[in-house]
Amino acid sequence: MNGLSIAIFLISVIFSMLAAVAAYLITYKEYMHHYMDKRDVLKAALRTCGFTFTFFLALGLLLAMTLPLFLN
Repeated sequence: MNGLSIAIFLISVIFSMLAAVAAYLITYKEYMHHYMDKRDVLKAALRTCGFTFTFFLALGLLLAMTLPLFLN
């Protein structure tokens, strides 16, 4: 990995965390209106948070691996 790949990956880690927090907050707030049990709401929000983080991190890793190949 070169410097550009590392920079792209680090940026994707930061934005993946931000996206995961946003997804958690949105899911938690919306599910609080529909479920009475806070434990179910917390589980669903954490599941969404984990999926969002994994998805955007994988997308960032793919971008970090392929973008430098196209730029050279």
